[in-house]
Amino acid sequence: MTCNVNMAPTGDFCGEWNRTYLGLDFSTQQQHGSVYWRKGAQTILRNLHPDKFLHEQLQSCFSVRDSPVWMDSSTTTQCMALEKALGGAQRLAELTGCRAYERYTGNQIAKVFETKPEAYKNTERISLISSFAASLFLGDFAAIDFSDGSGMNLLDIRRKDWADECLNACAPELREKLGKPVPSYTVLGNISPYYVERYGFNGECKVVGFTGDNPASFAGMNLQESDIAVSLGTSDTLFLWLKEPQPSLESQLLCNPVEKDYYMALLCYKNGSLTRERIRNECADGSWELFSELLESTPRGNFGNIGMYFDLIEIIPTVYGDHHFNKNGEEVSRFSKEVEVRALIEGQFLAKRLHSEKLGFCVGAGTRVLATGGASVNCAILQVLADIFSTSVYVQGVANSAALGSAYRAKYGFLGGDSTKFSDVVNPVTKWTLAATPSPDAAEVYNPMVERYKRLEEKVKAKQCCLKS
Repeated sequence: MTCNVNMAPTGDFCGEWNRTYLGLDFSTQQQHGSVYWRKGAQTILRNLHPDKFLHEQLQSCFSVRDSPVWMDSSTTTQCMALEKALGGAQRLAELTGCRAYERYTGNQIAKVFETKPEAYKNTERISLISSFAASLFLGDFAAIDFSDGSGMNLLDIRRKDWADECLNACAPELREKLGKPVPSYTVLGNISPYYVERYGFNGECKVVGFTGDNPASFAGMNLQESDIAVSLGTSDTLFLWLKEPQPSLESQLLCNPVEKDYYMALLCYKNGSLTRERIRNECADGSWELFSELLESTPRGNFGNIGMYFDLIEIIPTVYGDHHFNKNGEEVSRFSKEVEVRALIEGQFLAKRLHSEKLGFCVGAGTRVLATGGASVNCAILQVLADIFSTSVYVQGVANSAALGSAYRAKYGFLGGDSTKFSDVVNPVTKWTLAATPSPDAAEVYNPMVERYKRLEEKVKAKQCCLKS
């Protein structure tokens, strides 16, 4: 999967700030995607003419026209080679925060080097989508930030620098092409004179380092150490704040975007809202109102039935298909509509609780579940979330936590970053509203159900391993 960076003249770059340009939405930057600047591009960036459109001047600046993005899964060979070079998947995870993933940038770079050697040789700088966007405003190559940079399988997350073992395993001269990484709230410099002269920006306007959508969401939700955030979107994502990294083969650890000595854990699930919409269409005639009624018509625990639904090959665990289990743990062909709906929602949240507990997370007295994303407006779904995690669920008044987090980080960087507290910047404006509290019998119902789900997940994994072999 690629994103074309052809500078098509779809209108002036700043003509409408909410316009998608170059195939990228500049309010947030998806992680892992990479942009390849050809030799000589930096000189062009530094000397933009205010009387010309941006697309006219940058048209020839890219050595690779189709840039790989996070949905690309064609780099399995490169992933295997990287893990082998590092001595195994766990060793790579210990160093960079996670095992090799096809969407991670280092493996995408390795594929470009192997399949397009001349284009790679002609590349002066490789940017992430975030640092690419920052470069356009800076009028120079912008540094990759620690947090987005830790989603590449290339950054030593403890030393906060590129890991030479990984660089050497992916492509030559890679350190020079990536540049030096910086803290996520670094002031990179003043805005390019291009915007001052063409659009009247203040020449002292600062450009603070850009980051990826997940780190930005993390900042926007203002997580505390005891919180867990659940983003319910096209893909579902869990965020955890960690003092010490505990890398595993299932999780992804990134550098914390607001506290450089801390970390964030990320658990990603491909089968999110699209899977929920499929079951809604099949069981509730496409109506979320009827879906919620069916969900609320069944008791907590769903009569002992458990379901797992994977339209796409899942990340955690690597399985696919629909799986239905009755109260005796026997696989059955189907459920009734109301049982199917609850099995879907309970199954998704049981998985999230199970996998977060494997990372060492546990619900404490002050724990909050912070819900965001499209499904966070559904009260019936949030009630199941509160019951399964046995703690209160809160929602934020601002829908786009990534855009909000970017604004927070910009202010934090402008006020001095390490010289001030991030909480002092965001606490006065961060508003979370209580959306659901756990039912009195929630722990009694779901604590043993998590253990059942764990055993059934292993059963599904074992079954699909046998089919593959």
